[in-house]
Amino acid sequence: MSYISWNKRDLVNLEFTLNREILRSNPKGAFTATTVIGCNTRKYHGLLVVPQPQLDNYNHVLLSSLDETIIENKEEFHLGVHMYPEGVFAPRGHKYLREFTADPMPKLTYRIGNVVLNKELIFSMSEARIFVRYTLTESASTITLRVLPFLAFRNVHMLTHENYEASRKVELVKNGASWQLYKDYSRLYIQFSKPVEYTHVPHWYYNMFYIREQERGYEATEDQFVPGFFEIQMKQGDSVILSASLEEENTAMIRRRCEAEEKLLLPQHDYADCLVKASQQFIYRDERGTRLWAGFPWFGSCSRDMFLSLPGIALAQGDEKTFRESLDYLIGRMQGPFFPHKYYQKSLYYTAVDSPLWFFYNLQLYETMFHKDKKLIWKKYGSVMTNILESFIAGTDFNVHVQDNGLLYAGNADLALTWMNVFAQGKPWTPRTGLAIEVNALWYNALCYAVELLKAAEAKNPLKEKWQSIADKVKVSFADNFINREAGGFYDFVNANEKNTLVRPNMMIAAALPYTPMDEVMQKQAFDITYSELLTPRGIRSLSPNCESYVGMTIGNHSERERAYHNGTTFPWLLMPFADLAVKLFGKSSASYIEEIYQGFETAIQENGIGTISEIYDGNPPHEARGCISQSTSVAALLYLKYVIDGLNEKGGNQ
Repeated sequence: MSYISWNKRDLVNLEFTLNREILRSNPKGAFTATTVIGCNTRKYHGLLVVPQPQLDNYNHVLLSSLDETIIENKEEFHLGVHMYPEGVFAPRGHKYLREFTADPMPKLTYRIGNVVLNKELIFSMSEARIFVRYTLTESASTITLRVLPFLAFRNVHMLTHENYEASRKVELVKNGASWQLYKDYSRLYIQFSKPVEYTHVPHWYYNMFYIREQERGYEATEDQFVPGFFEIQMKQGDSVILSASLEEENTAMIRRRCEAEEKLLLPQHDYADCLVKASQQFIYRDERGTRLWAGFPWFGSCSRDMFLSLPGIALAQGDEKTFRESLDYLIGRMQGPFFPHKYYQKSLYYTAVDSPLWFFYNLQLYETMFHKDKKLIWKKYGSVMTNILESFIAGTDFNVHVQDNGLLYAGNADLALTWMNVFAQGKPWTPRTGLAIEVNALWYNALCYAVELLKAAEAKNPLKEKWQSIADKVKVSFADNFINREAGGFYDFVNANEKNTLVRPNMMIAAALPYTPMDEVMQKQAFDITYSELLTPRGIRSLSPNCESYVGMTIGNHSERERAYHNGTTFPWLLMPFADLAVKLFGKSSASYIEEIYQGFETAIQENGIGTISEIYDGNPPHEARGCISQSTSVAALLYLKYVIDGLNEKGGNQ
């Protein structure tokens, strides 16, 4: 029995199945995503979603879905499922489903009378290609399997409608056909492992409905192009494999290549397997280098998310290669002291003041988790660290500069430079302009770690004394500026006009760092507030429910969700600093509690994005999953927690 599996009772329940999505990706940036019954509920869903760098820096849906029909004794049974407006489903192929299993690949079993057909999805780890294997396990007579491809050829963020620009031409290839709907797109090839008959009858399907887009306040209907259909005769025991890709395949090799890809699939025998398998799906390698995808199905790569994910996805897994290559990728794209924060079309944006400081934290973990020599770390990364620290001291872009008291100031009213960086109605919703508590703690940690490395590598370097002097100022100034003595807590950020009193997890981040400007009393206070007001079974809230501006559910249109995003939404990634702080304060005694949090996520593996962890959860119970169905920072946090738990249990003390 597969670790993740459902039977007929669950599969015929659309409320159940449409809330559970499958995802498979590969290091080339391609992926497949849909619901467990194959009914697309998002514009981001598709069986073959691929990068089209010749067009932009985004993924594009080429093959949206496949509709299968079993023809037995001239009677047709349609296995596909599509949703249309007003809650209409046609066809309703889910009623024939008897079983779904996820290990090692998604597998659907259909039964129509005495006919049993298995459908397996094997996504290639080496190229933009999906194999769909159909096996007729039971049948008293020969059947015909008809397959209709639904084509989109569009950016994942867009929708398409019937138009005269879409090419209706087909090129027949061995055991299949290929299409290129629009100029400059890659061609899509669909071929079978056995001879098939193709009938070219191009037409459009109208008003296909994506309920998740409607819920998010976006346009939710599109038209899709069906160029024709394939038919193949099958008898009991027969198996045929469909290959969908960007290149013509030698059909004699389809079965062998599919079986080779199947052998590469990581298992999902248990919770830990699922996390490891999910983590590998974020690693993206191409001619430009190695990086981590922030989240599926709509995020790209982002330096902050990479720095928050590498500890769990690379370091905790012993994957030094991915860690070092990812740093090389980011370093090669620096602009002054800043790492690229996001892509937009073919442009890079650098609006993240904390990313350069998380770089230092990653190196600290790299040193301790891999037992690296300080001199070697400084030799390889010292120039980057120097560039960051000296640029911040001198003053740089985005109004980032060091004040006379040593604290780091960043931003203005039009910028959101911290991790709380969403925009609503054209303006930053939580700009946190000025002195942000976790940014200044990261600044202090970076200074102290650089000094530590210089003591080992270049003890006479004058920067050592300079940076130590600034760090000393920061430690004194930090308490003076961020302790909220009246409320018995901390100010989240401070500027000339405001000392912000909102209770957020940023104080906890500040306390958890290896070098923190907080003394032990302050660290314990930050932990206690986090524990009592922010901790949930799904992570740490971004704002205390006791605050007037708290929003307990991240739902609604784009503006409403953006406003809620950092005002109560729960983030799993914050469990990483929470665990660090717990270990710092309580040592071995924290192991059982951290393990309880870690184990509590096992049920989430079978919800929303199955086999993985969502981006965010509601602040209010029952803490429903929201955002991306698979988020690198969320998966990484749990892998990091597992590493911490194992270390405590093995060593009997602090990491």
